Amino acid sequence: MMKKAAVKKSVMYTVDLTKIDGDGAFPCPKCGAVISPDDETEEIYQIVETKVKGTYLEELVLQCNKCGSIIRLVGFLQESEG
Repeated sequence: MMKKAAVKKSVMYTVDLTKIDGDGAFPCPKCGAVISPDDETEEIYQIVETKVKGTYLEELVLQCNKCGSIIRLVGFLQESEG
């Protein structure tokens, strides 16, 4: 068990991608750092967890590297095959 003093409490935010206009980029709900799906460097954020349902991405959990916030992304489009 971890000591309470050593645990940094992170707030979890939920972002629904169906409510975002444009290319999918959005500001961190806490600090405003722009999180873009095109950023593959992990300078701004890192992927913490992916949740897949069948063959579709259902949820993605990110951590903002600037402020440490945990951001849960939901609302991924499920493309139909064929």
